[in-house]
Amino acid sequence: MLDVKRNLTTIMDFYELTMAAGYLEEGFEDKISVFDMFFRKIPDGGGFAIMAGLDTFIEAVENLKFTEQDIEYLAACGVFNEKFLDYLRHFTLHCNIWAIPEGTPIFPQEPIVTVEGPSIECQLLETLLLVTFNHQCLVATKANRIVRSAQGRPVMEFGARRAQGYDAAVYGARAAYIGGCASTSCVMAARDFGIPASGTMAHSWVQMFQSEYEAFATYARLYPDGCVLLVDTYNVTRSGVPNAIKVFDEVLKPLGKRPKGIRIDSGDIAYLSKKARKMLDEAGYEDCPICASNSLDEYIVRDLILQEAKIDSFGIGENLITAKSDPVFGGVYKLAAVKEGDSYIPRIKVSESVEKITLPCLKKVWRIYDNYTRKAMADYVAVYDEEVGEHEELTLFDPNQTWKQRTYKNCTVKCITTPIYREGRLVYDRPTVTEIRAACAGQVENLWEEMRRFEYPHRYYVDYSRKLWECRQELLTRISRMGQ
Repeated sequence: MLDVKRNLTTIMDFYELTMAAGYLEEGFEDKISVFDMFFRKIPDGGGFAIMAGLDTFIEAVENLKFTEQDIEYLAACGVFNEKFLDYLRHFTLHCNIWAIPEGTPIFPQEPIVTVEGPSIECQLLETLLLVTFNHQCLVATKANRIVRSAQGRPVMEFGARRAQGYDAAVYGARAAYIGGCASTSCVMAARDFGIPASGTMAHSWVQMFQSEYEAFATYARLYPDGCVLLVDTYNVTRSGVPNAIKVFDEVLKPLGKRPKGIRIDSGDIAYLSKKARKMLDEAGYEDCPICASNSLDEYIVRDLILQEAKIDSFGIGENLITAKSDPVFGGVYKLAAVKEGDSYIPRIKVSESVEKITLPCLKKVWRIYDNYTRKAMADYVAVYDEEVGEHEELTLFDPNQTWKQRTYKNCTVKCITTPIYREGRLVYDRPTVTEIRAACAGQVENLWEEMRRFEYPHRYYVDYSRKLWECRQELLTRISRMGQ
């Protein structure tokens, strides 16, 4: 958890405030609404995304407060009346919030966060919620792809200097760790979240000395228990590895220490790693690992392994921390229902683009697991008051091609929509980031291998209950008739 508490209340789009002020003026302050966050496509054409950002969002919500400085600024805008400014001055959260826990595989069109409460409050949370989850879900998903491509070899997150800002470096490192990275080079993230820190030297260390040997020897004397040498400043095979071996022999061996590794950061890494491995083995350092870095991504990592490169770990920076190949997660936050009395009145947004038509009603997401394989089979999105038995037999149908049906037997059904806030009070037992990372690894293993491939992964089914589907169709029919 971060030690420093920050007030992020005004991280919002200006129109959130103008709408909120309008709601207050129209007497909507007590009107209960339901908003869902969901996303429409998986980055990089993958089979699933990874949920991340919930604990960061909780930190922000726990510190929601409009300060007098905020009120003074908004008053100076000349847009808001004193009634609204006074409302903000005494702002208190009363919302119910549900979310899918961090580390869980998530899929398009299902609600990953749901907010129910006074319309003004729901509206004011929108930007903060979206920026938090869109960023961390994106990076966690990218990290998980890279980690899977490494096939058990540790992946170190090295992206702080290429991240798009300070927070992107810190929270990106957190998300990368959830996705499966073994460590981070970002000291603040390591300190605040309890993530292992990693890092050795830069080329400037080697260049600072009169010779590469002197640079290596000095480092080995300073850090005999964690000696990893960067061997590509001048020439990997002609000087870097030979000088590293000489230092291992002359500095570490007399101390009874073994090297922790060498790192290659340029050149033909497959070729150079094989040459380096042969040289290290012949010198008696079969246990010296080789780390590779230099603008790697999941495809390069996969290819290096296919080429039998002698790499034991990977350091990955810009392509991970920025999710460079597909850098927008695209989560949206849409109205799903309003409450009148004790009833929820469904709301829907219609678009010429079918994928942009929203899903109405207050909902829950249920995940179906096969009792024999323990694999996740499908997600079932149902109206909030529909109860699904834990071992119930379920018949699901494709919401777009309704003739496609499947009955799931011998299965366990688990509700993954989890209460986080109840009437503005935190009710969620927050796991550590290490616990989230372990849960993520286990849940990804519970997906079919066909879903984990990078090219043309098997599509995971997200289906709707009959009640939810009929409600959606009724709304679409009613709207269609309005235009006649």
